[in-house]
Amino acid sequence: MQTAKRLDTINEYYFSAKLREIDQMNQAGKAVINLGIGSPDLPPHADVIRVLQEEAAKPSVHAYQGYKGSAVLRNAIAAWYQRAYGVMLDADQDILPLIGSKEGIMHTCMSFVNPGDRVLVPNPGYPTYRAAITLAGGIPVDYPLREDNQWLPDLAAIAAVLSTWPRNGSRILMFVNYPHMPTGQLPATAFFTALVAWALQHNVLLVHDNPYSFILNPQPMSLLAVPGARDCVIELNSLSKSHNMAGWRIGMICAAPGLVNTILRFKSNMDSGMFLPLQLAAAKAMALGDDWHTALNATYAARREKAFALLTMLGCRFSTTQGGMFVWAGIPAGEKDGYALSDRVLYNSHVFITPGGIFGSEGDGYIRISLCAAEEKFDTAMLRISKTVNSKIN
Repeated sequence: MQTAKRLDTINEYYFSAKLREIDQMNQAGKAVINLGIGSPDLPPHADVIRVLQEEAAKPSVHAYQGYKGSAVLRNAIAAWYQRAYGVMLDADQDILPLIGSKEGIMHTCMSFVNPGDRVLVPNPGYPTYRAAITLAGGIPVDYPLREDNQWLPDLAAIAAVLSTWPRNGSRILMFVNYPHMPTGQLPATAFFTALVAWALQHNVLLVHDNPYSFILNPQPMSLLAVPGARDCVIELNSLSKSHNMAGWRIGMICAAPGLVNTILRFKSNMDSGMFLPLQLAAAKAMALGDDWHTALNATYAARREKAFALLTMLGCRFSTTQGGMFVWAGIPAGEKDGYALSDRVLYNSHVFITPGGIFGSEGDGYIRISLCAAEEKFDTAMLRISKTVNSKIN
C-alpha cells in the first residue's frame, strides 16, 4: 500500500519523535526533566471533576450528542466570553464546540482552503498551522515575526506581498495568535484594532488562535471585541491551558454564523459529538470565578522566576513581561542555534528544553521553556546544569 502523497510534505510532529527519544533515555535510567512541552501538570478545579463524575454515572448520558454541542455548553461559552472579554455571542449561531481547538485549525483549513491557495502563517508560530494548510492542499506562506518589532507582523510589508498575488476577489486566510506562542508577546488594543482594520481593507480572513489569554496576562483579550471583527475573524479558544484540561479536549470556534455553519459542514462528517458529561463539566469550568485564575497565575509566576534563573545560568536573554505558560529566550552569543543548545542540555544534564527553530526559521536563535513543572523540578534542573552545561557555555 503506498503512502498518500499528502504526507510527503509534512513530517512527524517534532515532540512526537523527541518524546520517544526521551522515553528511551528514561528507560536507561537518565530521569530526564521535561521542560519542553506545555501540558499542564496541575488538575482542573475539584468542582469540575465532581461534575464529570456525577454526570458520567447517569445512565442517560452515553449516547451520541449533537454536532453543535449541548446548549448548556454553548450558553456557558457565551457567558464566559461576555464576562471575560466583553464579547456578546449568540449561543445558537456564533459558537461551535470542538474536540480540542487543534482540530479547529484543521477544520478551518479544510473548510476554506482550496488546493494551491496561499495561506499566511506566523514565523515563528505553532507548527500545526503549516501542517493543516498543507494537508488541505494549500501553500503556507510565512510572514516573519521579529524581536525588534516586538514579535508583531509588519502589516505594510504583508500588504505589499498580497498585492502581487492573483486574488479574483477571494479572501486570503491568515493565522494570528496573541498572546503569541512561542514568544509570549502580549497583545495591545491598538494592535488588535489596527489588525482588524487592515484585514477588512485587504480582504483577509483572520484565524485568531487564543488559548493563552488567561495565563500570566493581566488583560485577557479577544480579537472579536474589536468593532468590525465579526466580518473578518474566526477565533479559536480552548480550556486546555486556562483550566488545566488539556487531555479533556475542549475547544471552541467563535465567529459569525455563516463562518460557523461552513465549518460545521466539514466537522459534522468527522466526528459524532462530544461526550455529554465532558461538556457539562466544561460548562462548570467556565463558570469559575476570578479566584481560580488568580491562584493558577500565582503558581505560574513563581515558576517563571525559576525559569528566568535557569535561563540566566545558560547565558540567555529574555523579556520579563512575556505571558503564557512558556518563557522564550535568545541563545548566548557564539551558540550555533537553539537545537545545539537544547541537545547539549539534554544529553549532558538530562533536561529537555525546546529549540526555537521547530516554530520556524525566525526561531533558530531561541529556546523555549515550559512552566508546566513544579518549582522543585526547576531547582533540580538548575543543579544539574550548574554541574555540566553551564561550565561548557562560559
